[in-house]
Amino acid sequence: MSSSPDETPGVLSGTLSLSGASSSHDDHGSTPAAWTAVLLCIAGFLLGGAGLVAAVPALAIVGGAVALISPLVGKILAAMGLGATAK
Repeated sequence: MSSSPDETPGVLSGTLSLSGASSSHDDHGSTPAAWTAVLLCIAGFLLGGAGLVAAVPALAIVGGAVALISPLVGKILAAMGLGATAK
């Protein structure tokens, strides 16, 4: 089954339009609270992984703790007004 690009709906034929996108997802959660939580989680996983590879248990534990508290930090920042507004 072969089809030419002219017959393929979507991006190739130019029928995909983003102008009709729903306004309920305009920000995609890009808030200071969300970014801080994600960056803390990534940093925690990197620290924990480095601690595991280097056989330094204290670093692995600290990294795990940072990764585990990152959602809490995000919720606290959101409660302080740095998160997305409720719709």
